[in-house]
Amino acid sequence: MPRRAITAAVVALALPLSACGSGGDGGGSTDASGKVEGDITFQTWNLRANFKPYFEGLIADFEKEYPGTKVKWVDQPAEGYADKISADAAGGTLPDVVNVSPDLVAPLAKAGLALDLDKAAAKYKKEYLPGAWASHEIPGMEGTYAFPWYLNTGPLFYNKSLFKEAGLDASKPPKTYDELFDSAMELADKSDGKVATLANVPTIEDFGRYGVPLMNDGGTAFTFNDAKGVELLTKYKELYDAKALDSQALTATPESSGKKFLTGAVAMNPGSALDLGNFKKQAPSLYKNIGITDQITSTGKVNMYVMGVMVNAQTKRTPAAVAFAHYVTDAQNQMSFAKKVAIFPSTAGSLDDPYFTKEDGTDETRVRVAAAKSLKDAVNYTPVLFSEQMKTELRNSVAKALQGKESPKEALDNAAKACDRLLQQQG
Repeated sequence: MPRRAITAAVVALALPLSACGSGGDGGGSTDASGKVEGDITFQTWNLRANFKPYFEGLIADFEKEYPGTKVKWVDQPAEGYADKISADAAGGTLPDVVNVSPDLVAPLAKAGLALDLDKAAAKYKKEYLPGAWASHEIPGMEGTYAFPWYLNTGPLFYNKSLFKEAGLDASKPPKTYDELFDSAMELADKSDGKVATLANVPTIEDFGRYGVPLMNDGGTAFTFNDAKGVELLTKYKELYDAKALDSQALTATPESSGKKFLTGAVAMNPGSALDLGNFKKQAPSLYKNIGITDQITSTGKVNMYVMGVMVNAQTKRTPAAVAFAHYVTDAQNQMSFAKKVAIFPSTAGSLDDPYFTKEDGTDETRVRVAAAKSLKDAVNYTPVLFSEQMKTELRNSVAKALQGKESPKEALDNAAKACDRLLQQQG
């Protein structure tokens, strides 16, 4: 399955809030019950261009609610954010409040730099969806290390005209992996290899969706090289050989896959409600033939992406930092943000709002309503401990298997070994 359910526009937004402030020299307090006051710096990641009024309003409202606080807002470019976090952590300049994805919070929590919210902010836990609150737990550690912020997921889009041309029923898209693989082989065969069904190699969340156990219970070793993982990669090798998986899948990005779908070279691609406007504008003929179906999963649970807001355990302004991180992620502000861009709140009850439940006849709303419904029990399949380096190891091993340089079993065994080594180095 293609690897991301969020579009480039959301990727541009899906990048963290942090705060550059008092860090490092001497340690802070885990007690968030004192007076909310003092200066903190709030650093966003590539958000100012599209969301400046929203964040300026958010900050002004917070400062009004808590006289004596001052929030300085800094915006960073998207490139190299993980490296920046690492450098700040090593240099003692980590921001007071940092918007992180779960894999970014893990090394910070292990280094004692992320505040345990189960201790410092337990009273807020009930405000969030249980799965969202749990998304920043770290295997092998007690506690939760970030407030959940926004979630994302999306459907699979498919090109009905390509299905029809191959003699497939466009009103019955594949619902299971077996159906997906059969349809893909049929499309490749009928088009003499000109139309691939998928544009991306399988990634860790695809193994998760397929029902592969990704890690052992203790979080000390990866297990995606088991028989089910080998089965999935073997299927992808068959697709690749038959040109049912795009020939450029080994180097594909979400953007390049999206372009292939736009031009009719690929029959299926994941996406979000934002994509529909893009299709309408850039490819009206595709838009007329667009099919919308659920993510394919063997587990009954779709994949979700989650962002969180972490408090630096070393901050000198613990009450203000916790209050601000909570404020950014409370139900009212999440709902307000979700209406500006196609993301979904992690707060309990928010997904029952008519905005996420009521159809109005448009495809955009249909996608939003379906996604919101699926998020209530969605899973972030990417293990919290699965780092960017590990993603690269897996991708390289998958490429070797698809090219026939290693068997699927050898490739996954080697990837699991390499990821286990990296896991040991993490600590």
